[in-house]
Amino acid sequence: MDVQPSTAFQPTTAGRLRLRNRIVMSPMTRSRAFGTRATDDMAVYYAQRAGAGLIVTEGIQPSPIGQGYPDTPGLHSAEQVAAWRRVTDAVHDAGGSIVAQLMHTGRIGHPSTTEAAGHGPLTPVGPSAVQAGGQVFTPTGPQRNVVPRALTEDEIASTIQDFATAARHAIDAGFDGVEIHGANGYLLHQFLSTNANRRTDRWGGSPQNRTRLTLDVVAAVVDAIGADRTGLRLSPANGLGDTVEAGHVETYTTLVRELGRFDLAYLHLVEAGDPGLTPVLRGLWPGVLMLNPATPEPQDHPGRLALVDQGAADLISFGRLFIANPDLVDRLATGAELALPDMSKAYGGDHRGYTDYPTLAHSPAAA
Repeated sequence: MDVQPSTAFQPTTAGRLRLRNRIVMSPMTRSRAFGTRATDDMAVYYAQRAGAGLIVTEGIQPSPIGQGYPDTPGLHSAEQVAAWRRVTDAVHDAGGSIVAQLMHTGRIGHPSTTEAAGHGPLTPVGPSAVQAGGQVFTPTGPQRNVVPRALTEDEIASTIQDFATAARHAIDAGFDGVEIHGANGYLLHQFLSTNANRRTDRWGGSPQNRTRLTLDVVAAVVDAIGADRTGLRLSPANGLGDTVEAGHVETYTTLVRELGRFDLAYLHLVEAGDPGLTPVLRGLWPGVLMLNPATPEPQDHPGRLALVDQGAADLISFGRLFIANPDLVDRLATGAELALPDMSKAYGGDHRGYTDYPTLAHSPAAA
């Protein structure tokens, strides 16, 4: 099939990052770590997808209390840094670029998960002692989210430093930069929300107070590794993690205006909650905008590339299609058929449903 050439396939820069194209592999939890350490299978998985202009890893906890799911990797020990080095080397050897997504899950988690990881049964923390609705997956299966412990002032300060330390560890591990996860119902998003955050101190209440933690984490990471190696992911009003954001337009316009002073490598927007807000934030944001657009049906995903041509975004991220199409960029460039992932094998397990998806050249049809 002939396809029109798109600027999405042209090289570009985002801060210090030099990208071979403008198509990004979005962060996706896969729960394939050994305890909390990256594995050789993870090195194969990411290297297979190095054709992306940029790979953003699965969420990596910056501290033991930041772990929300079983078998997710960390960046808070020397052993974890050494394990990630195998992954970054494999991606770089394949010509790719990769950043570490730093994700503290906050109130989404369970004591049995941290206990299984060897850190004891830690009670999840959040802005306030407000239980999230729904369940979380644990080593023994789904369980209800527990009531979190509200972070103290000193613990907030320590959490900010945990992000900065993990960012330094990421550079030590060979990553090209980091993406701070401020989205999808996790800790920073919980502080932005108006139902999980019921604080009456300087961390809650007004948009200026609720955005303070995100801005302070960004400032600490920028101080640690440089703004040109730092990105941030946001998901306005998407409701994940039982988050409610009353007055979200004011919250995010306030936040994006303040973020503009940092000269970050990029801002990564997840558009699922309020697509109409995207052009507003695009107009406020002075730097590179990465967009994960509101196109829920996989067959519509190739149309995302037009957003780069139109100037609606500078970079476009894809999630699930990268699971089943390790050569997704080549397939998009040629208009080839796109495989769909088997989501029953998405989390945990072995190489099946992980590193065994074929490229077009090695597909049964090609054979």
